[in-house]
Amino acid sequence: MKKAWYSNKWVTVLLHCTFWLLLFSMPFLLRPASGDQRPADRNSDDGVTLYYIVNNLFWVALFYLNALVLVPKILNARKLWLFIAAHIVLFGVYLGIGWGNALLLKNHWQFNFRVHFLFTFFIYQFMLAVSTAYRLIGDRMVADQLAKEKENENLKTELSLLRSQVSPHFMFNVLNNMVALARKQSDQLEPSLIKLSSLMRYMLYETDGEKVSLEKEMDYLQSYIDLQRQRYGKNLQINVNFRESDSAYEIEPMLLIPFVENAFKHGTGFIENPQIDISLQVENKTLKFDVKNRFQADSVEIKDKTSGIGLTNVQRRLQLLYGKNHQLSINKNDGWFTTSLQLKLS
Repeated sequence: MKKAWYSNKWVTVLLHCTFWLLLFSMPFLLRPASGDQRPADRNSDDGVTLYYIVNNLFWVALFYLNALVLVPKILNARKLWLFIAAHIVLFGVYLGIGWGNALLLKNHWQFNFRVHFLFTFFIYQFMLAVSTAYRLIGDRMVADQLAKEKENENLKTELSLLRSQVSPHFMFNVLNNMVALARKQSDQLEPSLIKLSSLMRYMLYETDGEKVSLEKEMDYLQSYIDLQRQRYGKNLQINVNFRESDSAYEIEPMLLIPFVENAFKHGTGFIENPQIDISLQVENKTLKFDVKNRFQADSVEIKDKTSGIGLTNVQRRLQLLYGKNHQLSINKNDGWFTTSLQLKLS
């Protein structure tokens, strides 16, 4: 995954340096212009500026010491009392550092322990809170990003698994068709093999991407239906109505075939006047796909090892890929099994 520009190491360093410069420059930027000060006041700043710079460098060091060492090594390890003890010791050290800096760098400095203690205490608490929040928020953002990447990888893996379940199921049916034509020594065997090769080419090379054109998916369905029509001949009435759209819509590959497979699998056999109706059209950027097949309500179906792959599979894929952008209804009524899918296209 490509990193965002703001996560680059040198950009991060530059942003941190800019923040500290702006923060510690505020007193100099906001103080009155030098022309408004008396000459005596100008000389009174001797040593104060250097004291201010050195002291702030120690506060910056505290920020990164807490954010990079104490929080990840101690606080995140749930050693709260050790974390508190470490900062009590550091607070004492910073009291001494502030006193030493003022003694060495400030001219005519009168030490007031109460003022020095309160000033150091409030600045220390501010740096402690900001650096702790900075580290915890950063860790949470990294954890969320990793969780999101893991979720995306799991989703891709699951979708690949679901898609691979469709392909073998389809191939079993088509190869059975080829065996039946070979046994009959039908003249349709050669064109059927050509259609099968084109279908395999589509499955192997066209479905690697996340989306394919709706036109290619329709051609794939039509080729499959043609192979089944050759297999059943006049024993099965197949009505197909595909309305092509002028727009170049895209769809998840191998998404519609389970509905058609399910109709041929359960709408044939010991059924009186078997019939399958398939329609596809696009209106207002919405795909409407309907598949109907006759079924016998009183027949007892013996499931094979591959049953249950189709519709359960496609329902899961629709939920993962399209969420609320699809509507799927499955009904049994008056001897007809009907699946209707409405899908918003891009």
